[in-house]
Amino acid sequence: MEKLFETIAQKATGWAGRPPAFVLALSVIVIWGVTGPLFHYSDTWQLVINTGTTVITFLMVFLIQNAQNRDASAIQAKLDEIIRATTDARNAFIGIEHLTQDELEGIRRMIERDCGESSTDHHAIERLIGRL
Repeated sequence: MEKLFETIAQKATGWAGRPPAFVLALSVIVIWGVTGPLFHYSDTWQLVINTGTTVITFLMVFLIQNAQNRDASAIQAKLDEIIRATTDARNAFIGIEHLTQDELEGIRRMIERDCGESSTDHHAIERLIGRL
């Protein structure tokens, strides 16, 4: 079941982010709007679009979350491998995504403290932007 869901989620999110999906959604809205006078802008006419968009949005939340979880896991695995392969990197950083927000903030403060005052000085970033 999990493999089937991931396959469907991958295909649906891949398709949903493309221009044909936007054109289809826009077409549905235009057709709905044009049929308003035909149905005298009735409550049922409004309920159709409200229900349809709500159901699609509800389902897409799960599909998009699945795609984001996969992407985040893949990025974490790649970063962990870079840390592992780099001789000067601190292996203690591998897996820190599992820590609490407070623990991560503590690590961030520790890194900034280790880097000295230059870590809070944004001149390097400004110089980089200036070169673009």
